[in-house]
Amino acid sequence: MAYITEEITSQPESWSRAESLARSSAVTAALPAPGERVAVVGCGTSLFMAQCFAALRESAGGETDAFAASQFPHHRRYDRVVALTRSGTTTEVLRLLADLPAGQRSTVVTAVPDEAATRLADQSVVLDFADERSVVQTRFATTALALWRCAVGAGLGTAVDDARAVLAAPVDPALLDRRQFTFLGTGWSVGLAHEAALKLREAAQAWAESYPAMEYRHGPISVADAQSAVWILGPAPDGLREDVAATGAMVVQSPADPMAQLVAAQRLAVAVADRKGLDPDRPRHLTRSVVLPATASRP
Repeated sequence: MAYITEEITSQPESWSRAESLARSSAVTAALPAPGERVAVVGCGTSLFMAQCFAALRESAGGETDAFAASQFPHHRRYDRVVALTRSGTTTEVLRLLADLPAGQRSTVVTAVPDEAATRLADQSVVLDFADERSVVQTRFATTALALWRCAVGAGLGTAVDDARAVLAAPVDPALLDRRQFTFLGTGWSVGLAHEAALKLREAAQAWAESYPAMEYRHGPISVADAQSAVWILGPAPDGLREDVAATGAMVVQSPADPMAQLVAAQRLAVAVADRKGLDPDRPRHLTRSVVLPATASRP
C-alpha cells in the first residue's frame, strides 16, 4: 500500500488528537491570542492551509493575512507571524523567520521537532504524530487545520465522522473518466479548493484548477465540457450549479464538512494516479521539502 493511502486513511484519528491538543496550555500560548494582528505564511500546501487559517480567524473576529513565505511584506508590522512547514526545512520559510525584526513574535507549526524552523521561531507547535513519509502532503496539512479550527473556536463539528464516512465509501468511478477537474470554494474552503486541485496535479499529473466559487463564471467556466468535473466544496452560490450543469460538466457537491470533502479529493488523486500507473508517493520533479542552495537569489 502506498504511504499516502495510509496517511489519508489515518486523518480522522489525527484530527481528534489535534482537537485534544488545542486545549493544552502550551498550544494556547503558542498560537495567536485574541486581538493580535497576525500573518500566516507557508509554501505549497502550507500556503493553502494558511489561507484557510486566515479566513477562519477573520470570521472569528481576528485580523489575519495569509502570504506565500517568499512574498511576505516585510514593511508591514504584525503582532505575530505563524509559519507552517511540515519538514521545518523549507528555505523560503527559514529566510522569512531569520529576517524578522527583533521583537517580532513568531510561531512555527511543524511535524518535525528540532529542525531549523523551530530554532528560528519564538514558539512552536509540533504535530509529530501527523508527519508523513509520502512527498505529497495530506495528513499533516489537515491536522494543522483541525488544530487551528479548534484554536479559533470554530470546532470540528461533524468533520471527523464525515471523513470516516468518505473513507468507507468507494471513489465514484464516473470521476475517473474525467480529463479536467475544477474545485471551487467559499470563505475558508477556498484554500481547500486550491489544495484539492494541487493533489490532483501532484499525485496524478491531472489538469486541475481551483477558484473562489463566485469567480468561476468570470472566465474559467469556458473550459468546462462533458469531460470535466466541477467540485464545489461547501455551499454553492445561487445559480452556480445550474450554470455548471449547462456546460455538460459533472457537478460534485456534498453536505459533508469541507475538510472531509478534501479527503475525498485526496482519494480521487490516488485513484487517478493508480489508473495512470503513477506512484503517488513520488511525484515527478518534487521532493519532501524545497531546500535551495545558499547561493540561490532571493526575490
